Amino acid sequence: MSTADTASSGIAAKRGRPRHDALSAADVTAIPALEAIVGYRLRRAQLYVFQDFIDSFARMKLRPAEFSVLSVMARRPGLKQTEIAEELGIKRANFVALMDGLEARGLAERRKADTDKRSHSLHLTPDGVKFVRKMMEVWNEHEKRLVDKLGGAQERDRLIELLDRIVAPDSAPR
Repeated sequence: MSTADTASSGIAAKRGRPRHDALSAADVTAIPALEAIVGYRLRRAQLYVFQDFIDSFARMKLRPAEFSVLSVMARRPGLKQTEIAEELGIKRANFVALMDGLEARGLAERRKADTDKRSHSLHLTPDGVKFVRKMMEVWNEHEKRLVDKLGGAQERDRLIELLDRIVAPDSAPR
């Protein structure tokens, strides 16, 4: 703040006009500590989990979105690109690029659907099956670290239940 600004704010205060460059004590006490904000705490937890994931899967050169796609493909082979993209909340253009990368690595392949030649069903390749097996070994270690940090499986289940409440569709009007 310049000397002129200090002088003018002092003059404003003397004339009984409110200062606009400072919060009142009531304003300050109304501002919650970041640690008390649900969204802030969720974001910090997400950053921690993602960093552990990135560290865990660095050798495999696997990102969280690729993990999710490979997991869905392994559990339900033959789904269409659009079905997996929608389930995971990935935009179509981003999903195409992601699949291009998995195909280039020899982990997945697109096959023309029997019923609709315009759409593609997604499948793991034999190398993709081996990769997913190794991926799950690494994931189990990652998940165990997180569950242990939470205090065990019961606490994990409790956390998941609480998170489900946040993302569940509201039945009550706002």
